Amino acid sequence: MADNTKYKIQNTKYKFKSGFVVLIGRSNVGKSTLINSLVGTKVAITSPKPQTTRHIIQGVLHDSRGQAVFIDTPGIFQKSYDRLTSTLTRKAREAIYDVNLILYVVDPTRAPGKEENTIFNLLQTIKPPKILVVNKIDLGEKPYLEDYQDWQNDFDEYIEISALKQKHLKPLVDLIFKYLPIGQAYYPEFQFSNIEERFWLSELIREKIFLLMRQEIPYSVKVEIEKTEEKENGVFYVKANIFTTGQKYRKILIGKGGQKIKEIGQMARKEMEQVLNKKVYIDLEVKIDPHWQERFV
Repeated sequence: MADNTKYKIQNTKYKFKSGFVVLIGRSNVGKSTLINSLVGTKVAITSPKPQTTRHIIQGVLHDSRGQAVFIDTPGIFQKSYDRLTSTLTRKAREAIYDVNLILYVVDPTRAPGKEENTIFNLLQTIKPPKILVVNKIDLGEKPYLEDYQDWQNDFDEYIEISALKQKHLKPLVDLIFKYLPIGQAYYPEFQFSNIEERFWLSELIREKIFLLMRQEIPYSVKVEIEKTEEKENGVFYVKANIFTTGQKYRKILIGKGGQKIKEIGQMARKEMEQVLNKKVYIDLEVKIDPHWQERFV
């Protein structure tokens, strides 16, 4: 097993290092959680539900050694079950080119399968340095850990971490800056992501839907922010529409007597208020749009 605590990083004489670091892996291995932990703030939504990441999101780590721009990608599926899944898989594949470093994130509680082998074989054909990151090391049962340890020699580095518990993240950051080239800053020091406020608000609401609904709602929801407004009383007003593919899912999202949609709004409002440091009022409406996936880009 590799030693995850002792890494000797070469002295760069304080030259500024920067570059793009893409996280790739199967769906639900913890890529979004890892980016949030590395950046130190929430830039990507997380959920136990696979495929919650639909966009290429950049999170920025500012460090005394330089700047690492992390790119969160959708998980890769071997089979394209529908148009949405096919689009997500294509985006993930495209994101691994023209980057400075690749973090291949795996989950030792899940056996290497077709998706894992597809990613593994794909990574052997590209040039950027690659770090094999075994996540969820904090879990008690890790039946497939040795399977991933056997892959160490196929990567430039190997490390075991817990993104959720923030274990061994400092050694991981050290490894990242070891491989980043000398460069310049891509973002100012106060900016931690490339996402706009409306997009972040919509993603936060979508996260709460997945956390609350679990298996009741598949991937048939999209959230769009119709309006945001600062009221005279200091309340931040958010009007959002939740689009789903049919009446069945609309009823589930609303719930009996509107209870479910109320819970979604309460969960989203609570986190928005913590991040924005202001009172928030969320106005949610569930609409049916059976073709939203076809328009997804």
